[in-house]
Amino acid sequence: MNRRTENHRVMLPAVVSLLALLVLAPASYSQVESGTIVLKADRMLDVVAGSIVEDVVVVVSGDKITDVSTGTANLPRDARVFDLGDVTLMPGFMDMHTHLTGEISADSFTQAVTQTVAHEAIAGAHFAEITLMSGFTTVRNVGSSGFVDVALEQSRQKGLVVSPRIIPAGHALGITGGHCDVTGFAPGVRELGPEQGVADGVDEAVKAVRYQIKHGAKVIKICATAGVLSFEESVGAQQFSDEEMRAIVEEAARHDVKVAAHAHGTEGIIAASNAGVASIEHGSILDEEAIDVLKRNGTYLVPTTYLVEAIDLEILPPPIRAKAEYVLPIATESLQMAIQAGVPIAFGTDSAVYPHGDNAREFGVLVKRGMAPIEALRAATIHAADLLGVNDRGTIEIGKLADLVAVPGSPLEDITVTERVSFVMLGGEIFKHEE
Repeated sequence: MNRRTENHRVMLPAVVSLLALLVLAPASYSQVESGTIVLKADRMLDVVAGSIVEDVVVVVSGDKITDVSTGTANLPRDARVFDLGDVTLMPGFMDMHTHLTGEISADSFTQAVTQTVAHEAIAGAHFAEITLMSGFTTVRNVGSSGFVDVALEQSRQKGLVVSPRIIPAGHALGITGGHCDVTGFAPGVRELGPEQGVADGVDEAVKAVRYQIKHGAKVIKICATAGVLSFEESVGAQQFSDEEMRAIVEEAARHDVKVAAHAHGTEGIIAASNAGVASIEHGSILDEEAIDVLKRNGTYLVPTTYLVEAIDLEILPPPIRAKAEYVLPIATESLQMAIQAGVPIAFGTDSAVYPHGDNAREFGVLVKRGMAPIEALRAATIHAADLLGVNDRGTIEIGKLADLVAVPGSPLEDITVTERVSFVMLGGEIFKHEE
């Protein structure tokens, strides 16, 4: 079997340079042959209908799905046939809130001045592969240094790294001293400007947007409020002004780019939604007014709720741990309210706050918070595609991208089977096939 079909992870030593990484990564896999592939599976999930289809045959040519049928079918001549057996074939999962270029640790809060962009690039290639192997074929990477996420996506397209499709944000945007401006250092250390996402006032905010888009950002991430994993005293105070957020959204829209807003506090959530952002990330402190605003504006909530249970509080500095212990229980209650009220929800994890590859555990926690299993799965497929503004993925249909995963059993009966992905196809190439 082709090595690219094995469940295989490449571990690169930290001493490898970025150039060596890009040269050596493809040698870990052989190129899958071109041609037609037929996938047979006992079941397929129709995410639109919310039902299981039995005995399915999916034909893939190039990077697209060219036929979907059931029962015995006339298979294309010379096609390579993969009988996946007792699994459920599903659209590839999509994670709308990842940070591929790092992972939380005891020294995370000093890495901004002890590591380089090359470190992030190497880590990003490693964590991107882990993410793909866990079944996530498209991710939004909502902030990294030095446009590493842009480089990762460009390298994926060239076949240099094994990675999901990445919608990169470049640098996340925030005010001086805010959640998107890593602080705690002496004056003069790591003082950044609009090019690196730190912007004050409408003019600088617009410049920051333009600079990210100039260098490849396909989504703009802003910090509308304070946060948890930073050293501001308040966890939810609004940071960007209403005027700054409107200017950011308007400038991004001129480039056909959407805006995602990190927002914990109620005031900032309402302001960001009214400014026209496409999604509220976290949305930790909701009330009835905020929920009404999100629904009225059609703003997606990306709740990142598994981290409430997964984050390692022991490694956090005391002031940051205090904020986490305060806001995370409120976030759980807020999500339950949002689900009951019918707020549009897209799947996101904040992976890096807990280990990459555990992304699918978000499904089970969404269900625990009150979502039906099919709604949790739609959050990571058709709703995620809608948030991205794309119609080429999210369902298994003729003409869609051949981004497919398979899991044992039925996810409608046991949502945790999403954590045991046995097959991954991205753009018609098989990256994982456990037999």
